[in-house]
Amino acid sequence: MAAMADAYSISSGRYRAEIAAAGAGLRLLEFDGSPLTETWEVGTTPPLSAGLVLAPWPNRVADGAFTFGGSDHQLEITEPSRNNASHGFVRRVDWTLVDRSESRVEQSVDIGQHPGWPYSVEVTVVHELSNSGLVVTASATNTGESDAPYGMGFHTFVRVGDVPLDDCTLEFSAGTRLQLDPVRNLPNGPSVPTAGSEFDFTAPRLMKDVWLDTPFSAEVPDADGKAWHVLRGPDGTGTGLWTDREFDWVQVFTADPGHDQAYPDRGRAVAVEPMTCPPDAFNSGVDVIVLTPGQTWTGSWGMEFLTR
Repeated sequence: MAAMADAYSISSGRYRAEIAAAGAGLRLLEFDGSPLTETWEVGTTPPLSAGLVLAPWPNRVADGAFTFGGSDHQLEITEPSRNNASHGFVRRVDWTLVDRSESRVEQSVDIGQHPGWPYSVEVTVVHELSNSGLVVTASATNTGESDAPYGMGFHTFVRVGDVPLDDCTLEFSAGTRLQLDPVRNLPNGPSVPTAGSEFDFTAPRLMKDVWLDTPFSAEVPDADGKAWHVLRGPDGTGTGLWTDREFDWVQVFTADPGHDQAYPDRGRAVAVEPMTCPPDAFNSGVDVIVLTPGQTWTGSWGMEFLTR
């Protein structure tokens, strides 16, 4: 496996991927040289957190404040415009390379203790390619002496080669969406069914004029326990992202120049982000993982090229 200045290249069969050291980010995934993810220049900051690992919480914590185990905590506000703590601590730091081979990279990071975060958790992420595609296996271990809350996400952008997003269809497995306050992107109501609404993507829908920044859940797995989210081009080929039951939430986000969030050199792009819990889960308690001392949690998701 070739090592670059800031990333590791892995391959298997017709697949190739590059994994960044910073944030353990999936910098690119290709099939026969055709991109299945958005990318960025090696050594630069990923735009819109593309490809990065989000831990020990994904999305947002309202006002950076939460209570756990009878103690109040105040996190640093990292999204000042909305007064939220966003996306955890590990997406901007260099991870430690644990192991590598031609088709596999294992990286880890000790989250460390921060203002409002007195817990000791170590996170490991493995990116592995086979002839069937990419599998990402994540684990988190409580190395401390007290229970720790935990959540995780991956800010994964998907694409179908060089096909413009507006010419693609999106289909994803989710039966509910969480209602959000559009100003702060925080929950302002319970999850509601998507069936028959503008948020129903259980059948393929053309992405032209579609804008989303929405958490979905109630994913429906197939016989192998995988819930599928599929972006397809006009010729019927596509990119499939699947999640196991540990990642029972998915945030779908549209990068869009019309919303002042264009993806560089692409304009409109779509992120399908596997998450273990919804926004502000440390306050709502919804699907928060509680790691007891010495406990390890593991979950997985993956991506592959889909034929017609």
